[in-house]
Parts: sequence; structure tokens; C-alpha cells
Amino acid sequence: MPKYLDTLGGWAVENGIKMNPGKSRTIRFTRVQVRNQVSYCLDDQKIPEASSCKYYGIILRSDLNCVDQVNYKTQKAWKAFLFVVRVKKKLLA
Repeated sequence: MPKYLDTLGGWAVENGIKMNPGKSRTIRFTRVQVRNQVSYCLDDQKIPEASSCKYYGIILRSDLNCVDQVNYKTQKAWKAFLFVVRVKKKLLA
């Protein structure tokens, strides 16, 4: 287990911060295929690995591909466009 997670856990306890390893995920950013898996633990609980995550509205993928982010923004743009079309039809009717 990496030493910095122990340090982070100790700092959180000292400062009265509760960390929930069950709500945490690890993600490794690389374009090469990972051969050896590294498991991370916090408070003796294994943190599961994820292939993507959303951070401040940006979808990050472990393979550094942006296709999920593009699809997400395209879907939001279409929803906004169709909303404007519906409002325009009601105003012109």
C-alpha cells in the first residue's frame, strides 16, 4: 500500500475529517496496458478501481480518451436546443 494514503488518513483523523473509503474510487491515467494491478487501501478498506469518473462536470477516462466527455456535452447541447425549439413553437402558436 502506498505510504501517502497512510499519511492522508492520519492527517484526516488529526483534523477531524471523516473519509469514506466506500465512496472513493481510484483511477490510473495511462495509454499503455496495465500489467500489474496496484490495490489502494484507506482505513484497511480496499478502494475499488474505476475506468472513468466525473470531476467538476468533466468526465475523465483512464485511457485519456475524451469520447465520453464529447458525448455528454453533445447530449446537453441537444437538450438545450430542443428546449428552445419547444419554447419558440409555443410563442409562435
